[in-house]
Amino acid sequence: MRIVIALGGNALLERGEGPDAAIQRRHVRRAATALAHLATDHQLIVCHGNGPQVGLLAQESENDPALSQPYPLDVLGAQTQGMIGYWLVQELHNAGAPAVAVLSRTVVDADDSAFATPTKFIGPGYDERRARAIADRRGWRIGRDGERWRRVVASPEPRRIVEMDTLAALAERGGVVVCGGGGGAPVVESRDGRLDGVEAVVDKDLTAALLALRLGAQRLLVLTDVPAVMRDYGTPVASPVRTVDVDTLAGLRFPAGSMAPKVDACVRFVRASGHPAAIGALDDAPAVLAGTSGTTVVPAAGSTGSTHRTARNGGGNG
Repeated sequence: MRIVIALGGNALLERGEGPDAAIQRRHVRRAATALAHLATDHQLIVCHGNGPQVGLLAQESENDPALSQPYPLDVLGAQTQGMIGYWLVQELHNAGAPAVAVLSRTVVDADDSAFATPTKFIGPGYDERRARAIADRRGWRIGRDGERWRRVVASPEPRRIVEMDTLAALAERGGVVVCGGGGGAPVVESRDGRLDGVEAVVDKDLTAALLALRLGAQRLLVLTDVPAVMRDYGTPVASPVRTVDVDTLAGLRFPAGSMAPKVDACVRFVRASGHPAAIGALDDAPAVLAGTSGTTVVPAAGSTGSTHRTARNGGGNG
């Protein structure tokens, strides 16, 4: 099968860990081992997150006295694509799964309402008092992420992957393709076709769903640091959702900026393609694909979907 995998940034740097390169490379090595098992029998397109990493780079840029202005988020997103993409293809190679990383750009709408209501978490977590003090000092917006508070930035809807034709050609040749890192560097397109970067971070799960539809994938796997979608999350009666039809899942509510986009990505893919999607832990990747671990999202009864084929014109709208 052709499988698009959305690999969570928190799976590469766990909550509470220091952002040292050695720590992240250890997690990447673990991820590559899990992905290499799947690559033996399937063709993989891997879209990784970058929330912790782009937050770290943004923090460094904010604090650099040599800069008159911090680097914009689209540039920092491109930097994380290079860093994490390099680590992934290196460790995939070492695990016996040849791979290539493509720095990709994602077109978003300049008037997307997300710019007025930021929800995407980036960077480290703080207690509320420290988070508010930092936010006041730096002009950040912040939000609660579990027990911690983190910076939130705009996460506009991905509309088109600029490099889609190239990605389709690479996918046809086989091997693992790493692309859409951090959701892709966000750009807006003018009427004359000019592309310009924009201050945002695109959600990688939604970009992965767009990739899966445009590349004709048979599965979308969202691999993260949680074992499954949890019903009644954060309550004493929380329980894992094992298999659920897409309409039932779409009717449940989840925290914005964390589980919600993962669920949204799966709902979009399953409804449009008629193929299953799944959410689960990175370490359990083969079992998540097999449906024996994680949460499997299946089409609603009587639904046939409208399977998308490989893109020919750069992708179109998502």
